[in-house]
Amino acid sequence: MKTIRLLYPDYISGGLDTYYFGAKLLQYILPKNKNQPLVDVDIMPPNGEKKSITNGILGEDEVLYGIKNAQNKIKEEYPDKIITIGGNCIVSLAPFDYLHGRYESLGIIWIDAHVDVSKVEDGYPNAHAMVLGSLMGHGAKQLSAQMKNKAFKPNEIFYIGLQPLHGYQEKFLNDMGVDYKIQEKEFVSNDAILLFMNKFDHILVHFDIDVLDERFFHSTYFANPNAGGDGAGGGKMTIEKLTKILELITENTDVVGFTIAEYLPFDEHKLHKMFSKIKLFTE
Repeated sequence: MKTIRLLYPDYISGGLDTYYFGAKLLQYILPKNKNQPLVDVDIMPPNGEKKSITNGILGEDEVLYGIKNAQNKIKEEYPDKIITIGGNCIVSLAPFDYLHGRYESLGIIWIDAHVDVSKVEDGYPNAHAMVLGSLMGHGAKQLSAQMKNKAFKPNEIFYIGLQPLHGYQEKFLNDMGVDYKIQEKEFVSNDAILLFMNKFDHILVHFDIDVLDERFFHSTYFANPNAGGDGAGGGKMTIEKLTKILELITENTDVVGFTIAEYLPFDEHKLHKMFSKIKLFTE
C-alpha cells in the first residue's frame, strides 16, 4: 500500500500569494512519516504579476498546467492513497479524479464552509470555487475536461460544516439532487456521517481550513479583513470539533485521499516578507 504526500501549492485559483506560502509551510506542520514520500507539483512561485481572466477563469493557463502536472506526477507514482497539501481547493481535482479511477465504491466528504460548485457564468473567476462542481461534471468545462475518469454522482457527496449559500449555489445543488444541510447553527450528526460512509468501501476527505471559525483559528481566509472574495461567510467550527470529526471518519472507514486546502498563515507570511527585505538574511 503506497501513500504519497502531494505538495500542490496552487495560489492562482484563489487569487492570494499566501496560498503558496501556506502550502510550503504546511508540509512541515504535518507529522513526519518516512513511509509517505513528498511529491512536488510544479507551480511557479508568485512574482507579483497580476493574472488575467481567460474564458471566465483567473490565470486559466497556469491553473490547467498545474492540474496536468499533478496528474503526471501522480501517474508516475501510481499511489494507493494520496495526502494532498494545498494550496487552494482546486488541488483536489487531480488526486480525487485519479482515485476515482482506482476505486469503484468511493464517496467524498467535503469539510468546508462553502459548496465549491460555481460555474464561470456565475461571475466569480477564481477556480477554487468551481472544483467540486467540476468533479461532478457540471462546473467549469475546461476543468471537467481534464478529468480522466467518470464524474462523481450527487449521492456520492456529503458536506460537513456548510454555511448559508448564494442563490445560484442552492439552485445548483437542488437541480443536481445533492443532499445537503446548512450548518450555521448545528453541524451534521455523527450518525449521519457514519450512515454516509457505510454506503462506500472507500472515502475521500477534502478539508478546507475556512470551515474553522476565524475568531479562534486565524490562518483562514476570513481572518483577513482585506481578502474580499465572493461575499460568502466563514466557518463556525472549532479545532476541537474538527478533531473529533476527523477521528470519527478515519477510524471508521478506509480514507484513500485526504486534501488539506486553504491554509493561509497571513502573519507568518508577513514575517517572511519582512525578513526577505533585510540584507542580513539575504546576503
